[in-house]
Amino acid sequence: MTFLPNPSGPRDASEHALLRFPPEVDFSNAGDLLGVIVSGARTGDGRRPRILVLDLTATLFMDSQGVRLINDVRRLLRPGTRVYVVARPGGVASRVLELTGLRRDVPVYDNLPEAMAA
Repeated sequence: MTFLPNPSGPRDASEHALLRFPPEVDFSNAGDLLGVIVSGARTGDGRRPRILVLDLTATLFMDSQGVRLINDVRRLLRPGTRVYVVARPGGVASRVLELTGLRRDVPVYDNLPEAMAA
């Protein structure tokens, strides 16, 4: 499912922070990634973002630890910060998000430009 940008008003890209996931997300690196993501969730000018975009387009393997990681990020960010995920349609990460039901809770976009425009 692709979420279309909300046409109600222009979006300020400076309110977005982008973090790219590695090719593999599993038990061996999920714990370290959580700290990196939460501490690195900043906009270009160093502020806390209104929207954090997690880019999984390069992620070729992800197990349940990746889903847990995304949920932990949502829980640990300051209130009001929204999390968007980008995952290739038909990719492993997209399928894992669908099977676990996380797609119901987090907007998942097919490509980065869509997520950054939302």
